[in-house]
Amino acid sequence: MDLRITSTDATSAERAVVDRLVANGPGAAEDGPGTTTVRQGHRVVRGGPHRAKERRHLLLPALHALQSEIGWVSPGGLGHISEALSVPPAEAYGVATFYHLIATDERPSAVAHLCDDIACRNSGATGLIEEVAERLGADRRTAWATSPCLGRCEDPTSVFIQRAGAADTHLSGTDVDTVIGALDDPSIVNKQVSAPLPQGIGSPDLKLLRRVGVADPTSLDDYRRHGGYASLREAIRLGPAGVIREVTDSGLLGRGGAAFPTGVKWSAVAGQPARHRYLVANADESEPGTFKDRVVMEHDPFALVEAMTVAGFAVGAETGYLYIRGEYPLATARLSAAIDAARHRGLLGADVMGAGFSFDIELRRGAGAYICGEETALFNSIEGFRGEPRNKPPYPTTQGLFGQPTAVNNVETLINVLDIVTGGAEAFAAVGIGTSAGTRLFCVSGSVTAPGLYEYPFGITLGELLAAAGGVRDGRDLRAVLLGGAAGSFVGPDALDLPLTFQATRDAGVSLGSGVVMVFDDRSDMTDITNRIARFFREESCGQCVPCRVGTVRQAEVLTILSQPEAGRPEGDHSGKGRSADEAVNLLDDLALVMADASICGLGHTASGAIRSALALGLIGVDR
Repeated sequence: MDLRITSTDATSAERAVVDRLVANGPGAAEDGPGTTTVRQGHRVVRGGPHRAKERRHLLLPALHALQSEIGWVSPGGLGHISEALSVPPAEAYGVATFYHLIATDERPSAVAHLCDDIACRNSGATGLIEEVAERLGADRRTAWATSPCLGRCEDPTSVFIQRAGAADTHLSGTDVDTVIGALDDPSIVNKQVSAPLPQGIGSPDLKLLRRVGVADPTSLDDYRRHGGYASLREAIRLGPAGVIREVTDSGLLGRGGAAFPTGVKWSAVAGQPARHRYLVANADESEPGTFKDRVVMEHDPFALVEAMTVAGFAVGAETGYLYIRGEYPLATARLSAAIDAARHRGLLGADVMGAGFSFDIELRRGAGAYICGEETALFNSIEGFRGEPRNKPPYPTTQGLFGQPTAVNNVETLINVLDIVTGGAEAFAAVGIGTSAGTRLFCVSGSVTAPGLYEYPFGITLGELLAAAGGVRDGRDLRAVLLGGAAGSFVGPDALDLPLTFQATRDAGVSLGSGVVMVFDDRSDMTDITNRIARFFREESCGQCVPCRVGTVRQAEVLTILSQPEAGRPEGDHSGKGRSADEAVNLLDDLALVMADASICGLGHTASGAIRSALALGLIGVDR
C-alpha cells in the first residue's frame, strides 16, 4: 500500500499516545508492529494488505486515545495514526469526522456537551443552554456544544464533560454555575451515583434488576455472594446445545427493538461451519429516552460479563466484543474493571472455569453516532471503518464481524439469559403473556412524578405503568406518551388500556422499541418536541443511502414549514412552501413511504413514525 501522509508532523506527545496504543491496545499483541520505509515522501508499508487489515480495527481506539490525552485529533496526529495502522489518510479522516465526540479542530481541554434532546428540552434544557451561551460568551464558544440524548433522561437536564488528560464525567439535573464550574474544576463530577429504581432497591418484584443497588458493582466476590456465576456453571453442565435449547424454549425475544428470537439467532451462528465466530454485546444505547442498559452496566457490570461468557460458550465464540456508548464513562470504567477481575480469576481467558473452553472480551467505546446502534454499522465501527450499515443479506449470523458468523444482542437481552439457564425455560416462559415472555425494563421519563427504570412482566398496561410512576407530575393533564423513543410513536390518553406486549403494541400500530415511555403533559411544547425529533434524524443519518440522506432533510424542512410557517425556507428548497397544509402532510407521507421502502437500515425505516403519529393525534398545530 502506498500512502501519502499529511505534511504536518505529529508532536512527540501525539506519537507517544498512538505508539503506546498500537503496541499495547486491544488485539495489538497478535497483530505485530509491521514495518515501513519512506521513499520520495511516501510511506510504503511492508507486510502486505493482510497485515494492514489486521491493524485497522485499532483505528477507533487510537482516535479515542488522542482525544482523551491531547484533547483533539490534529492533522499531524491523524497522519501518525494512518502511518502506524496503514490506513489511507483520507479514510482515517473520514472515520474521525464521522463521530460527534472526536474533535478534528483544536478546542479547549474541557468541553461541555449539553443535551438538547426531547426529555431534557421538556425539562428546561433550552433555558440552560441559553444561560451557558450568555455566561461563556463568544470567547469560550468552543467550550460547549449541544448534544443529542445523553442517556440520562430520568434526571434531566444532562451534561457530558469531555476533559483531556482526565476522566470524562456526567452532570445531571444541573444548573449553569455547576456547568461552568465543571469546565475548570475536574473534581465536580456526576452527583447522581444511586440507581434510579423507583420500585425500590432490592424489591422482591425485581428479577433483572435484583442486584442493582444491592451488590457492590466493583466487587466480583460480592457479585458471587448474590448468585453470580451460578449461570455459567449451569451452562457448562448443560453444554452449548443445552444452553441454546433452553434459550429457544424460553421464547426470549430480543429487547433492542426488532424482537427477533434469541435462540434462533444463536442456533444459526453455532451451526455455521466457520473456524471463527464472534459474540457482540450492543451497548451503544443511543435511542432518545433510553437508559436501561446504562443502569445495568453501571450497577451490575459482572452480570453482563457473565451473560456474554454464557452466550460465547453457547455459540462457540472465543472472542466477544462489548461495544459501549462513548457517553457512558462510569459504565465503561466499571465494565473494564469487571472484565479485568473476571480474567484474573479464570472466568475469562484460555480455560474458563477450568472447563476447557476459551472466551475473552474486548471493550470498545463508541464515539457519538446513533447509527452505530444498528448492528452492521457497529461491526464497521469496530473494524475501523465509518459506522455505516451494510446491505442485508448476508446477515450477521453467516457473515458479520470481520466477515465471520456473529451473534449480536443488546444488554437487556443478554442478562435475561442468566435466569433462563438457572431457572429453566419453562419458568421463564411462565412470566408475561403469550409470545411476550419474561419481564421488561421500561425507561419512564418526562412529565411523571417518579421517573426512572421500572421492571414489570409483559402485559402491564400503559396506564398501570404510569400509575406506578406516580402519574402525571403536579396533577397536570396527560397530553401524549412517546413509546419506543424517537424511532417509536406517540399515543394519546385513550391508549392507557394498551397492554405493553410485543403483540398488543404491534396490533395498535406502535412499538415497544427499546422500552422508552416518555410522558408529556399539557404544558409540553409538542411542536418543538416533534421538530427536535425530525432534526435528530436529519443529523444522525449516516448519509450513505439517498432515501434517508435526502428524506430526513426534506422531512425536517416540511415539518418546519407546517409548524412554523413564519420561518420560511432556504433558497432553492423545494420541500413544500407554497403548498397547502394538506399537500404538505401528503408530502410527508410520501417521504415516509420512500424512506421505509428504500433505506438501507432501520433509521430511515422509522424516521417518520413519531412525526406522523404526532400529526395524526393533532399534537402539532397545523393550519389547514
